[in-house]
Amino acid sequence: MAKISEEMRLHFNEVIIPYKEKISALLAKEKTMLNGMHKGDIDLENKKILLCEDMIYISTLYMAQNSLSLKVLGVKNNDALNDARKVLYKAIIYMEEIVTDKIDVPYLDLTENLEKIKNISIPRRFMLIKKLGLAISMLKEAFGENSKWKLSFVELEGRFATIAKNLLDMRECVKYYFDPSSENYELVALYIRLIEKLLKDSANAYRNKYETSSRRIDDMRNGIKFLLALRKFYIAIGKTDVADEVKRKALVWKDKMDSDHKNGLSN
Repeated sequence: MAKISEEMRLHFNEVIIPYKEKISALLAKEKTMLNGMHKGDIDLENKKILLCEDMIYISTLYMAQNSLSLKVLGVKNNDALNDARKVLYKAIIYMEEIVTDKIDVPYLDLTENLEKIKNISIPRRFMLIKKLGLAISMLKEAFGENSKWKLSFVELEGRFATIAKNLLDMRECVKYYFDPSSENYELVALYIRLIEKLLKDSANAYRNKYETSSRRIDDMRNGIKFLLALRKFYIAIGKTDVADEVKRKALVWKDKMDSDHKNGLSN
């Protein structure tokens, strides 16, 4: 690696000033909003969505700093990437506070949570999830395959999959899904395909983490929870045959988990 000169450092510190100033302004805005938010406020959930959107934007500003570091200095800016990771967790937490962090939850149990954000349109929900998913993918790529945070993305992506699923009002959207003449049909179909992929990916990622690295029962349990959530999802959209296949798969995984635990092969 080429030596980084003082001139290069000064240039880098200069070009990232606008990014740092924007980040500081947005974090100050977050603090002000949090100080003015109180449990029971009518628009509390809407404010949390705004904060989530701001955190996503902040993460892209941190990633832009890393890109500039690569361009100007020829090295990654791991501090900026770690800060991006932290604010993406904050983005997810704001959404979890609205729609819960429960993976395998009956859709009926989400009614009260979703009622509080009924004014948030389906297109806006889908765009929020798309932006958050893209930011996570960009960060994962920026860290690279050999990053010490590689396995932590299993949790980050799993929590993302959960809020993506819980944010969609399935009772409402199923009506659009089965009505090609609806103006929301195409968007809902895209959202539903995305949720299906996210749930599958998270189930497999937790199973793979358990098998190849952690051997932690909690990881296998989470993999099973994502399968069970996928089963409920398939039932909601009328794919009962596929739902039965997923149920059988979840039982196989559970038997494997119980056997490993009995034989001392898991923690």
